[in-house]
Amino acid sequence: MQGIIIKNISNDYVVKSKDLLYTCKARGKFRRENITPIVGDNCIFDENKKYITEILPRRTELVRPPIANIDQAFIITSVKEPEFSSNLLDKLLCIIEYNNITPVICFTKLDLLEPEEKEKTEKIINYYKTIGYKVYKNTEIEEIKKQFKERVTVFTGQSGAGKSTLLNKLNPELNLKTNIISQALGRGKHTTRHVELIEMFDGLIADTPGFSSISFIGMKNEDIRDNFIEFNEYRHLCEYKDCMHISEENCEIKKQVNQKNILETRYENYIKFLKR
Repeated sequence: MQGIIIKNISNDYVVKSKDLLYTCKARGKFRRENITPIVGDNCIFDENKKYITEILPRRTELVRPPIANIDQAFIITSVKEPEFSSNLLDKLLCIIEYNNITPVICFTKLDLLEPEEKEKTEKIINYYKTIGYKVYKNTEIEEIKKQFKERVTVFTGQSGAGKSTLLNKLNPELNLKTNIISQALGRGKHTTRHVELIEMFDGLIADTPGFSSISFIGMKNEDIRDNFIEFNEYRHLCEYKDCMHISEENCEIKKQVNQKNILETRYENYIKFLKR
């Protein structure tokens, strides 16, 4: 039978097929072939012996968190407690774009901002909208719900940003664990212990463990450049075809940064990523 892995704890894989759930083991051959089944994998399994016998080709894949065949990734981005990190947001956007997954940004905890902070944050939110990203605030619950139909969605972002809290708002029956922010560390404790796909709003949604680091696995500097999407609007005006927008003369990207058409923090993060 064919199904989709919706949960993995230790060596047990929960496979959903035709509205039924099967707890299966993976065949030993996967270890020999260096294949690790992950949540989101479409697979062939023996419903009687409860063994996964084949992993079907993956359309997309994330390494951290490990999950396959994702259509879109909601990047849950706190603006306060923990503080807004443009570096992490831009890193996630770049990596998700590179993996051919549609990113959606969701800003949380705006109610904690002072009035002057709100004005600055609104400018940042509007910039990401202007360059083509879908952007929501975590109070726009009904609009967010519409984004999940017939899609497999992963929630990701820094620990303590409010992933589980938002999922609870979307569906209070989930009652996912949340935790307070560590005042010493400035980040949340990990409340999600495993990756699991949950049926919601005619789609599948994954809550994933929080993480504190993520790397540009398999990406060249050119890949990082090409996945800063607003650069692509201007790069044909650069003097050099393969301009990296660092120290080249007549670089249109640097000109647009100076003219404030490209967000300065985006460009600064881009330069940092090239030095990784």
